[in-house]
Amino acid sequence: MALSKHVNPDVLLQHAQDHKLSRAHSAHSSNNYNCAHPYGARYGTIPLPKFRLPSKGIDAQSTYQIIHDELTLDGNPGLNLASFVHTWMPSEADKLMHENLSKNLIDQDEYPITQDIHTRCISVLADLWHAPSTQQAIGTATTGSSEAIQLGGLAMKRRWQEKRKAQGKSIHEPGPNIVMGANAQVALEKFARYFDVECRLVPISVEGHYCLDPKKAMEYIDENTIGVYVILGSTYTGHYEPVKEMADLLDEYEARTGISVPIHVDGASGGFIAPFATPKHVWDFKIPRVVSINASGHKFGLSYVGVGWVVWRSKDYLPKDLIFELHYLGSVEYSFSLNFSRPAHPIIAQYFNFLHLGWEGYRAVALDDLKNARLLSRALEQSGYFEVLSDIHRPVHGSISDPNFDGENIENYVPGLPVVSFRFTDKFIAQHPHIEQKWVQTLLRARGWIVPSYELAPNLENVQILRVVVRENITVVLIDRLIVDIIDVVEGLAKSHSITHALSEFAQGYHSTEHTHGRLEKGSGSKSSGTYAKPC
Repeated sequence: MALSKHVNPDVLLQHAQDHKLSRAHSAHSSNNYNCAHPYGARYGTIPLPKFRLPSKGIDAQSTYQIIHDELTLDGNPGLNLASFVHTWMPSEADKLMHENLSKNLIDQDEYPITQDIHTRCISVLADLWHAPSTQQAIGTATTGSSEAIQLGGLAMKRRWQEKRKAQGKSIHEPGPNIVMGANAQVALEKFARYFDVECRLVPISVEGHYCLDPKKAMEYIDENTIGVYVILGSTYTGHYEPVKEMADLLDEYEARTGISVPIHVDGASGGFIAPFATPKHVWDFKIPRVVSINASGHKFGLSYVGVGWVVWRSKDYLPKDLIFELHYLGSVEYSFSLNFSRPAHPIIAQYFNFLHLGWEGYRAVALDDLKNARLLSRALEQSGYFEVLSDIHRPVHGSISDPNFDGENIENYVPGLPVVSFRFTDKFIAQHPHIEQKWVQTLLRARGWIVPSYELAPNLENVQILRVVVRENITVVLIDRLIVDIIDVVEGLAKSHSITHALSEFAQGYHSTEHTHGRLEKGSGSKSSGTYAKPC
């Protein structure tokens, strides 16, 4: 019977399951003894309903096994080089999180110690980012930097509205706007769209290191600008946007016009890299115009996914009408987050890192990440196949070939995230016009690596790049393996006429020198006698 294209295959599978369910959940011996299926219970042989509840449940062990098996088809988080999200913590942290899985952070009266830990984390970050007073700074944990960015933007919008009302001016015509580079991550644009603020995107350029150019940004600023988002670590290429330069230009603008425009620093990634790797780099609350900062604890904060942070330099920059006073949880409590209930264990994991690593530990991890990223950058450029857009392997002064250049001193390098963005060189493209760069992504995925291929932000969308985020678990051993595989893939493509042919070559085994090192050459064995096994 031919299947109609409108028939849902799962419906047919469910009919089959309902028909066989009573017979298939167990095996019967000759003396009517029931023997439960050892693997997956009844769903070991009958499809699991996907889009409606099964008529009867199954035991916990079988349920675990079924879901576990399906999830093995996911990519390996450790080889997901597309993600900034941290993928490893010590077993003691895993245990601590498991012990506190059931705690709700919002229940401050019920879990006072958890709330104390939350407050300590805010104080640690306020101190790390040089708030004028850790006693006056205020902040909150969030589910990630996306929520933190919304809160930072909301506070700037509300303060702008209050000023306009005090001046007797309209807050509707014209409405508020916010300025950011066109390289902004989607969470920043979400704030503008979700909270009815005009989003003014400043075009990026090669000269501006693919991110916000403060001088160009000034062309987009007026009395209705609620603030400027400055990104400490562009998602695209890892560059730090110049917070100090942007602040200086806004200082001049205020002196000339009387209009004060604040800065919110999106330190989603750089907020946990810059303080440790380049502590002399000025970007945080040392700059008076920076009123709020966010960061992701689950990125270079080295915690598992589910925790972000936003901190304001003082209570003056978080309008009171954004803070809710609660009386129904057992005591007077305060909330200024978009979420209400949220798990407490990610905050506990963050505090674990603060105690376990300390300043020196975070610095050691950041420097190792940057060293490995520089190793990858240099290897890619020296291959002759790629141009690296990220600058972390480039010295501030002189050149890498300079005999007096100290390659170990982090202060000698251009500050940025341990991110390597790269593309085919113009020479390689001219020699191999049939090769599409996105094929590299596909072939690397066949070897387990997840390396994204995408276009740069508007104004440079014709530039397609590959990107690797070097996290703590991406050790030098894996960097070495990755370099070998990238070069192997590119050379395989150069010898092939299509990605199909390259995939076929891959299916027959790696063909690089390292992959074949120590193996017998083709033809070393005796001739096959016709059996499936071929004797050597």
